[in-house]
Amino acid sequence: MADNLQQLSAEMARIREEFEDLKKSNLEMNARYATTLGVLRDLTSHTTESAEQAAKAAQFAFESSKQSLAAARQAAAVSVIEAAQTAAEAAKAAAHSATQSAAAAASAAAAAALAVSHHAEGASAHSSSLAAEASKKAAAFAAQAVELSNKAAEFAKAPHK
Repeated sequence: MADNLQQLSAEMARIREEFEDLKKSNLEMNARYATTLGVLRDLTSHTTESAEQAAKAAQFAFESSKQSLAAARQAAAVSVIEAAQTAAEAAKAAAHSATQSAAAAASAAAAAALAVSHHAEGASAHSSSLAAEASKKAAAFAAQAVELSNKAAEFAKAPHK
């Protein structure tokens, strides 16, 4: 009987020790999870901001292309070939900038989507949606900038007075 009691006591001590180990492990895992969620939340926020900034940059490049097109059109009208060619080159550079901005916005949107795939919090899903919308805007501005760049190049190549 004393042996049984000793065995039972030893078994209880082993179970208690195992329980304490599990409890400690669970607390550590919860702390890591909370830290990871915080990092992912910050990552999502930063990628959304990056995508929005890239969309703004693409919009500025589009505006630059528009102005370059106007300059090329005016220069072509007064037979200033070099000015028309320079304006066309400026429009081309702006279009390239807009394309790069669109790529940056797409990359940021992808990073936000990746963060969301790791945790399904509502704020992250919303941020991912914002990043995707910014990426869409950047791509649209890039396409318009390329179109204007092509028109500016046409003015630069057209026969002049």
